[in-house]
Amino acid sequence: MILFWGANWPIMKVGLDYIPPLMFGAARMGIGALVVFAILAASGRLALPTKTDLRIVLSEGLLHMAAPIGLMNLALLHVEAGRSAILSFTTPLWIAPVAVLLLGERLSPLKLLGLLIGLSGVGTLFSPFGFDWSSPDIVVGNALLMLAALTWAIAILVARTQGVVRTPLQLTPWQLLLSAIALAIPAGIYESVEDVQWSYELCLVMAFNGPIASGFCFWAALVVSRELPSITASMGFLGVPVAGVLFSSAFLGEALTPALVAGLVFIVGGIALVNLGDAYAARTSIGPLAAPLRRPRIEARPPSS
Repeated sequence: MILFWGANWPIMKVGLDYIPPLMFGAARMGIGALVVFAILAASGRLALPTKTDLRIVLSEGLLHMAAPIGLMNLALLHVEAGRSAILSFTTPLWIAPVAVLLLGERLSPLKLLGLLIGLSGVGTLFSPFGFDWSSPDIVVGNALLMLAALTWAIAILVARTQGVVRTPLQLTPWQLLLSAIALAIPAGIYESVEDVQWSYELCLVMAFNGPIASGFCFWAALVVSRELPSITASMGFLGVPVAGVLFSSAFLGEALTPALVAGLVFIVGGIALVNLGDAYAARTSIGPLAAPLRRPRIEARPPSS
């Protein structure tokens, strides 16, 4: 999953040479939905979401899938794939302070340290010495990536406060389908099929993005989240932006500048400390006098790159 999602950053960058960004996202999510629908139908587990599941389907489909995918594709028109992979993965840094303010969660010293280190990485990427503030397209592109991370953070916070009846895998194709529809509407208004340059390369990009980067990787992320300890899964997901930077450098020739490498190290390190802070807090809260911590039965997935 890490290899597929990491490799998909330069693949998406190539795909945008042949298809408009919103149309690209709609096609990708639509194909992914068909793949997961087929898997569930073949295994006899296909089911409609219940009324209780609708809020999760809406928040995940719109805020976790449609909005980030559309924003990231638009940003990739102006921002390097490696940098995009890093900034789109800053979501855990935005969850921590919002969860403290809105959900009353405690910000432990370890999490606070991780937050400060991660934000210093963001500051490194936007340093006047390593960022071209004179280009409106680059500024807007980077802003779109930060907004994509924020929308995914909101989706996770909604998931923390809502329960579900169906399994996450049973809800995934409906979320993918909703995101495909949500992206297809603005794509039909602002983009044209005539802008699509049909080619062998585009077919390969869609063959990877639909069944593999969307259908398989979402399913794989769910399996990882359910079968491995949460801290193991969270730390493992940090490999996605690292792989994205390395693949972008190898296949697109993007430069590994000191600012990019430093930003990557700080952001990944900061997120790792935030995750470790969560694990430590959960471990120390277990005891005969500790109140049980109840969480809705749903897994938060990594950025759907």
